[in-house]
Amino acid sequence: MAAAMAVRDERPDHPHVAATAVNESGVELPEKGSGGTDLPSDPAAPRHLTDARELRAITHPVRLALLEALGLHEALTATEAGELIGESPTTCSFHLRQLAKYGFVTEAGAGPGRRRPWKLTTMDLRLSPGEGDTEMNVAAVALERMLVNRWFERFSEWEVSRSHYPVEWQRAAIGMEGLLHLTPSELAEFRANVVALLEPFVARNHDPSLRPSESLPVEVLTFAYPFVGGAS
Repeated sequence: MAAAMAVRDERPDHPHVAATAVNESGVELPEKGSGGTDLPSDPAAPRHLTDARELRAITHPVRLALLEALGLHEALTATEAGELIGESPTTCSFHLRQLAKYGFVTEAGAGPGRRRPWKLTTMDLRLSPGEGDTEMNVAAVALERMLVNRWFERFSEWEVSRSHYPVEWQRAAIGMEGLLHLTPSELAEFRANVVALLEPFVARNHDPSLRPSESLPVEVLTFAYPFVGGAS
């Protein structure tokens, strides 16, 4: 399942790295959208995460799976989400309520009968830690590790199942690695260019009417960092 949410690390010393539930200190965050942390009014607008408790709230495999599933569907009940991610409705209901507590999801309105669908509040989550914020950086690294593991698990699943896809998808899919010699400013420019390439397609995430009939969710992973052990 492709991740439909972008979690971007904006730390100047570790740029553009994805990262991320329970408040260990016992201090609760304000309810989102009720005078607490501001939420974007547009699902396409980014939400900047500035509190480590927000990151810890989504550093959980079930919660990440729920966010990913809701990124691919306009709204889901706990039962529907459970069928997609392989968890019980009770488990999904609990974690959806926890995600709602921190403003990541919200109820999508009453459904027919007793249906209680949920939807994302935004498709774009971005890390915005303050400089020298040790707690935020620790939380970011924890989430980053969990996300990277999920991404590569999905890549491995693709490698195993790729022969079942039409040949045009097999030819179009890529996996590559390259070594470049760059300055920090050149790496920042490279990052900006990659983001610019993705930008024309982002609107399709939250507006299904923009998606061509033959399109599929495609996960794009980009890592660019100083090669460990490569310093002269």
